[in-house]
Amino acid sequence: MKKVALLATALAMVSGSALAADMRVKAVKAPPPVAFDPWDIAFGAGITNDYIFRGITQSNHKPSVNAYFEPRFNVTKDVQLYVGLGAASISFPNRAAAEVDAYGGVRATLGAFAFDVGAWGYMYPGGTCHYGAATDTAGVPLSLECQTNALINGNVIKKDLSFFEVYGKVNYTFNDNFSLGGNAYYTPSFLNSGAEGTYASIVGKAIAPSTWFGASGIGMYVSGEFGRQWLGTSDSFYGVAAFPNGINYADYNTWNIGIGFTYKVFTLDFRYSDTDLSKGDCNAFTSDFSARGNLAVNQGTFVTPINPTGVGSNWCGAAGIVKLSADLTAMTNLK
Repeated sequence: MKKVALLATALAMVSGSALAADMRVKAVKAPPPVAFDPWDIAFGAGITNDYIFRGITQSNHKPSVNAYFEPRFNVTKDVQLYVGLGAASISFPNRAAAEVDAYGGVRATLGAFAFDVGAWGYMYPGGTCHYGAATDTAGVPLSLECQTNALINGNVIKKDLSFFEVYGKVNYTFNDNFSLGGNAYYTPSFLNSGAEGTYASIVGKAIAPSTWFGASGIGMYVSGEFGRQWLGTSDSFYGVAAFPNGINYADYNTWNIGIGFTYKVFTLDFRYSDTDLSKGDCNAFTSDFSARGNLAVNQGTFVTPINPTGVGSNWCGAAGIVKLSADLTAMTNLK
């Protein structure tokens, strides 16, 4: 009887296990996947007391306004394609009053690294040629417009200064508060002068901890850049008697440092900018329409091998910049 009882108990256990295996288990519903919208648009505008580009004013040290529009396509969360169109008010020697930019490229992130490669076109519509002679120093005939118009200080400038650059950038984010990066740009003809241009710089940014301003929503950062602009030899349009086929523009260093404050979509930036270009070499490079000779006693003039007229420009000197800007994206700010 004991054996019969044990056998019955074993069969009951096996049967119970089988029934448990056959019972339906209620499936846990997986959360819906996060929606991924690959399209986005960035846009913004700003106003500044002085439009400085690589240490040199583009607005004759006068106020400037700018705006941009940039559609973006996120191939993945780490790869983004973009194109953009921007504009800024300027004051150029050829009397162009606006800069229009068209650009595009690809951005990618890999861990703490962020990369950006692309091309940028700078266009300056509405320019007028100023020369004041029938031919340039190499004997190349000039248009009637070039012959008719001349700058008072003897500088010369082309009607069309448009050019393009290709660029590459890399940035490394150490933590939420500090990043460091490098940039490189190249053009075969800077400002359509015929001179090659290569620009490289190191940039850094430190962001203040959010606890500094509590729940106010205000942020603060300190940032700076040190760069060097290498320039080649111009075409004969900008030649001088000693170099009739073109002048070899002076390479120069430029730097800036500033502090900025952010609130929602707004940024208020205070910055100091400067270069190591002399007033004479600055004049040769910029063809500054407002440049004058130095008439101070015992100061002489600003004669350099590429600037024999002795006219000097302050377009490349120290400048204080204040800029207020607003930057938005459709996915973040317009939902």
